[in-house]
Amino acid sequence: VFLSLQLFGTIVWILVASTRVPLPLLQGWVMFVAVTAWFLSIVFLSVFLFGYASRFAVNWNQADFIFHGATFVFYFGAFLLQAATTSLHHFPRKFNSTAQERILTGREYNISIAASV
Repeated sequence: VFLSLQLFGTIVWILVASTRVPLPLLQGWVMFVAVTAWFLSIVFLSVFLFGYASRFAVNWNQADFIFHGATFVFYFGAFLLQAATTSLHHFPRKFNSTAQERILTGREYNISIAASV
């Protein structure tokens, strides 16, 4: 489970980082969640790999449940924000301008869809 979290967290991190950030507040939260969950799962995995789990009197089943529950809530919120950014694709960058520059280019739109999924 932790390795899949690492893999998908890294993919989200790369996809969001490869786009131009038209709405820093929304996509900044997505990056924060991806990087934080990635880092904490590395720490959690290291605790088990190096045998530190037996040194601490912690209910590891409960800790695992809380960790994955919190990660789900944060990733779901990040998904909503990334999807909201993606849905703004057809709006112009500046509403009072005559230029037809979009918030996201076609390539960034596709990357943003992949990051949302």
